[in-house]
Amino acid sequence: MGAMNRKARQPTRQPIRQPTRPPAHEPTRPPAHESARSPDRPQARRPGRLLRRVGGADLTAVPEVRHALRELLGSWGEPGAGDVAELLTSELVTNALVHTGQGAVVTATVVPEQLRVEVRDFEPGLDRPPVPPADDGTSGRGLFLVRELADSWGVEEQGTGKVVWFELNGGAA
Repeated sequence: MGAMNRKARQPTRQPIRQPTRPPAHEPTRPPAHESARSPDRPQARRPGRLLRRVGGADLTAVPEVRHALRELLGSWGEPGAGDVAELLTSELVTNALVHTGQGAVVTATVVPEQLRVEVRDFEPGLDRPPVPPADDGTSGRGLFLVRELADSWGVEEQGTGKVVWFELNGGAA
């Protein structure tokens, strides 16, 4: 059989500038008297935000986003919480890149009590999440994992496209 001709694609990841002021619904740094570390309460190193655009079909973006999330989280949450966050983020980013052709925007916001990750794609329509297959295949389980491991999750229509999001409250799954 002849070899398939493929054009080499250059990654289209471009950093997105963060706004100078967070929108009203986004967390801000707590006052100094509230930021003292309590030994029984999960803490991030500091409140922070990750904002990354990933190009369509560029699966090399998945480990890069996972690494950036790991850096953002630091020692946030109970042991294992960061691993769950990385897994779920990887699943959402992979879904967006595999099932859409226009890339995605990944936003992660972490405060001491909670992490929220959103992956926005630019494909219209809200498809019903598939039921994972009964066999031992390795695909079709992304949203199932999100549903089972996240404290909350959802899908919201956003003009052109949708946002798939999850939240973790800092405890390990």
